[in-house]
Amino acid sequence: MEIIGNAVLIVVDIQGGGVPEAESRTEIPHMGGRSERVARVENLIGDCRAKGVPVVFIQEVHKPSLVDIGRELDGVEGPHCVEGWPETELAPHIRPRPEEFLIRKRRYSAFFGTELEIVLKAYRAQTVLLIGGLTDVCIHYTAVDAHQHDYHVKVLTDCVGGSSQRAHDAALEAVRYLQRDALVTSEEVTAWLDAREPVAEL
Repeated sequence: MEIIGNAVLIVVDIQGGGVPEAESRTEIPHMGGRSERVARVENLIGDCRAKGVPVVFIQEVHKPSLVDIGRELDGVEGPHCVEGWPETELAPHIRPRPEEFLIRKRRYSAFFGTELEIVLKAYRAQTVLLIGGLTDVCIHYTAVDAHQHDYHVKVLTDCVGGSSQRAHDAALEAVRYLQRDALVTSEEVTAWLDAREPVAEL
């Protein structure tokens, strides 16, 4: 696996606030395997921090009136990520540090209407590492926008989850269509991090 230039880990919409799934009001379908991904995500964030790879956190949030949700209710999804709902908060294992960026968004792409591009320029990023969900929605849209902003994209296939297995697989194939080397595993990224000398944070 080759990483071009400076890399930034982008943690996309790993939310839920510790609310049990059965009690959550968030109406978004998702494939299984969340619990298996938790440890990989935690380890990856820790490894990136240890090796000086910046971590940027993304959180989708909408006003209770849903005035800002746009066309997101035209498809399968029901109301979700409502400001003030405990389940809209980041998952308990996702804990941004004070010096790290937490960017709130109101559309699927982490680039759309946010300061993400400014943050990536500040880090002089050339490659973005994407983890989180949903593979076929926010990961896909963010990967496409990253591609169109001329970033090298790496989607960690075992650290993302889709609305269904079929949608997950199709989204990964669509991303690979854009950049042939875009699909990687957490094991590959960890190996790259292990071979990397720690660097001072910006």
